[in-house]
Amino acid sequence: MLSETLAAGLGQYEIGAKIRALRQQKKLGLVQLGEHTGLSPAMLSKIERGQLIPTLPTLLRIALVFGVGLDHFFAETPDRPKIAVVRKSERLRLPDRPGEGEPSYFFESLDFPVTDRKLQAFYAEFPASSKESKPHQHSGAELIYVLKGQLALSIAGTEFALDEGDAIYFDSGAPHSYRCGKSTPCSAIVVTAP
Repeated sequence: MLSETLAAGLGQYEIGAKIRALRQQKKLGLVQLGEHTGLSPAMLSKIERGQLIPTLPTLLRIALVFGVGLDHFFAETPDRPKIAVVRKSERLRLPDRPGEGEPSYFFESLDFPVTDRKLQAFYAEFPASSKESKPHQHSGAELIYVLKGQLALSIAGTEFALDEGDAIYFDSGAPHSYRCGKSTPCSAIVVTAP
């Protein structure tokens, strides 16, 4: 059984509608397609209506009948907006440096199902007892919005203190590091763009 997030992520490709379009172009009925693929017409009907997500071997059987590759079913159509819902319960919480003592912060990706992202968004938590993260840099820009507590940042040697509701935008090519600014935990939304 697929989770809601995975079902929604696969649903955005509209695999069933693409199969129906191919079948109608070839003027095949569900029974005829079933004879060519070895799949039941009832199963094919459920797939076309989006009630059933086909496995890759099933999808490959269908693709072979129509002479298309699997990529045909996963290619984005240019007229359709890219949409991904990430449920809180399905996010994966990771430390900034796995396996290295107490982390400086924990982060959760807010956009992990999206391929070819234009930006990356994270929910970050900075424990009150954490030490400053190691300075790092990457190409692009970064925006941080503090949800709770105080976040202390060092950007290219300059110190900044951000309180709840404050935001900062900066060139992430400059060395930067983070830490909790007070004795209470801090949380923030961090968005990076290459």
